[in-house]
Order: sequence, then C-alpha cells, then structure tokens
Amino acid sequence: KMEEFLNLTQLKTSLKEAILLDYYTAGFWWAKEMNFSLIQLSGFMDLLNFALENLSEKHMSLGDNLKELERAMSGRGKTVSEEKGDPNLFSIEQAKAIIDYLVISLFKHYKTYEYLFHRRREESVVSNE
Repeated sequence: KMEEFLNLTQLKTSLKEAILLDYYTAGFWWAKEMNFSLIQLSGFMDLLNFALENLSEKHMSLGDNLKELERAMSGRGKTVSEEKGDPNLFSIEQAKAIIDYLVISLFKHYKTYEYLFHRRREESVVSNE
C-alpha cells in the first residue's frame, strides 16, 4: 500500500525508489509501535517527508536541515500540526523520540542520501553475456 501511496512505479528496477519505500515504511512502523494517534502518525510522516524533501529538493546541508526540523517541531515551521492548528501535537517525550529516530534513520546517513539524490549514476546493463 505504501508503494501505491508514494506512487513508486519503478520499484523493481530503481534503487532510489526502493530506498524511499524502505525509509517511509520503516518510519510508519516505528510510529505505529510508538502508539501514535492517526493525527500524530500523519504529523510524523509529514516530518519524515519534510526532512527528506529539504535534502532532495532544496539541497539543504545537514546543519540547515536540522535547523529547519527544529523550527518545524517547535511550531515555527509549516507542518501538519501547524496547519491543523495544534502546535502541541507531540509530547516532549515523543518529540525527543522523533528526533532520535530522525538522527538514526536519516541524519547519520546524510552523505549517503545526498549521493542518492544528487549524484548522477550510470545505468548498468545486464545481459546474458
């Protein structure tokens, strides 16, 4: 279902799409294990997407992305919680857990994700030869 939601059409042949599916699926299951409500789950997925878009589309450095995440989580950025009028979507403990999760899942591997999104890769051709 996540594949359909993310509109991943080349999952079997695209390493980038496979990595994105893994990133969002792992985040979704982590949030489910944290017993987030549906609104919190939506807000968390928005934060995952926010951080990844900052890297992939806005080419933000790690430091800038961390600053933007801080702004978003403190209610000064544009997130689902702000749009719905609830700046206190997550408790302090949940917010700390979310930051820890993002550090482990994305920020520790930032250079790898930068390479994935910003380096041109040659397509390898596999044949019977």
